[in-house]
Amino acid sequence: MLTATAALAQSSVTKFLTEAIQGNFAEVKMGELAQQNGQSEGVKSFGQMLVNDHGEANKKAVDVAKASNVNAPNGPNARQNADYARMSKMTGAAFDKSFVQYMIADHKKDIAAYKKEARQTDSAGQYAQEALPTLEKYLDTAQELQRDRSKR
Repeated sequence: MLTATAALAQSSVTKFLTEAIQGNFAEVKMGELAQQNGQSEGVKSFGQMLVNDHGEANKKAVDVAKASNVNAPNGPNARQNADYARMSKMTGAAFDKSFVQYMIADHKKDIAAYKKEARQTDSAGQYAQEALPTLEKYLDTAQELQRDRSKR
């Protein structure tokens, strides 16, 4: 019974860390794309913030994965790559609108997953707790960019 519980806990940690690392890779790529294809300075600077912060967060997540005996992925997942491919065909105002909508939806989903993991007392839970304020800041930034667009 105890080993089944431990295995379940390990599989939960593995799933969270794998998805967190893939998400960080995806956010860096999307941030780079925002800097290239974005029209507004707000979107471009948000993209730069994503590149810097998610790149740094990924180093921490990979360290936690290694310490937890989890094989860290080396890039985004297939869905994230497909989202990137779709967005890479857009530029200007159309890109800005889609990018901001994507960031809002993505960060809402991420915040929910990180809040759930943050209840754990292990190193993955600690990583999630530390990352939550930054993820919430990104959601706020994306929502502010959306409000700014709707005022025009």
